[in-house]
Amino acid sequence: MKRILFVALISLSTTALFAQKVGDTNYINVSSANLKSSTGFFSSTTGTVKYAEEVRILALSGNWAQVRTTVGNRTGWIAKSSLTSKRISAQGASANASAKEIALAGKGFSPEVESEYKKNSGNINYAAVDQMERITISDRDLLSFIEEGHLAKGE
Repeated sequence: MKRILFVALISLSTTALFAQKVGDTNYINVSSANLKSSTGFFSSTTGTVKYAEEVRILALSGNWAQVRTTVGNRTGWIAKSSLTSKRISAQGASANASAKEIALAGKGFSPEVESEYKKNSGNINYAAVDQMERITISDRDLLSFIEEGHLAKGE
């Protein structure tokens, strides 16, 4: 019983430690993300933020945070999963590295990790994965697909 109580206490304190709060400074941890006019994936886009850009949290609602950029003073809603409290610095990164590569490296995925994964994963067609990653679908097309298929829109 003591062990369960200890694990629960550690979990709660860790959650509180990493919880985002209004007024906090956070950083964008994805290569780019759209700022939305309100919560919800299909809300209109008001702007874009890039990897490592600094933002201030203005409000929280479910899985969304309303933010204001510190440079340019742009405001909008963004998924909380696109934010981190850890300061992100691109200093020392190769000038040839893309924002996507830097974002992956920040999450622990580096060329060395990729090489090791390829070596241990057999015959995976990485060219096909790269090709799939280049496919983009507009919000309008995605919404049409969801509506025509009578799928739930989610949050």
